[in-house]
Amino acid sequence: MASITIQVDEDIKTAFEGASSETQKKLSYIVQLFLRGNLQNKTLTEVMAEISGKAQARGLTPEILQDILAENDE
Repeated sequence: MASITIQVDEDIKTAFEGASSETQKKLSYIVQLFLRGNLQNKTLTEVMAEISGKAQARGLTPEILQDILAENDE
């Protein structure tokens, strides 16, 4: 797997670094889904809808997503 660097604010950096390795993997996967494909021909809304559809098809529910995001708050 390759790595890239993206610019984020300090709060996001701190939250990501403080997250569990499992949460970091999940977030990395979400970013991969977001960046996959030819994004130049899609709007952000189209990409987000596509990601949402794929996540729902794989069983992600709003409740599960909230649980994942809540891990960052702990």
